[in-house]
This record gives sequence, C-alpha cells and structure tokens, in this order.
Amino acid sequence: MKLVSVKPSHDGVHKYEATFDNDGRKKTTKFGAKGMGDYTKTHDKEQRARYITRHQKDMSTNDPTRAGFLSRYLLWGESTSMMSNLRSYRARFNL
Repeated sequence: MKLVSVKPSHDGVHKYEATFDNDGRKKTTKFGAKGMGDYTKTHDKEQRARYITRHQKDMSTNDPTRAGFLSRYLLWGESTSMMSNLRSYRARFNL
C-alpha cells in the first residue's frame, strides 16, 4: 500500500481526499469536515485532546486508509503543520 497524494477536496463537504495505490488498485478516501476547525488551524491543544478522546473508536479498524485515521493523524496530529503530520503518518504506517 502506498499513499499517492493528499489534496483538497472539491465536493463541498470534505476538506481533503487521499489517494492510495494497492498493487495497481486505487482507493480514494475523503476526510475532514469542511467548515470545521482542526488542530492545524486552531492550534488548540485542549480541543485536540478532546477530539482524540471522542474519536478513539475510529482507531479500532486498524486501517490507515480510513477517514478516521486520516483525520486523526493529518488534521489532529502532533504538529500544527499538515506537512509535518503527513511525513509522520507515512512513516508510522509505512506508506
């Protein structure tokens, strides 16, 4: 599995879409609610902690291509920088 790209979504509902390649098969996952804040925008550590607690159930799938994983690690990651979170996400899940 390889993460090919993360780019803004143009559907009016989501912030981003991630495209994965799994042995020639493409999978696109849209994530992040458009119009809602996230850690990369608000820089609010308490809000981040609440988000992580509230969405812990999303991690039970153990599937890093799911929207819950993408939001957790890219929008609510350790850094307020999307690029830094993207590098960490790729390294963590070997993508």
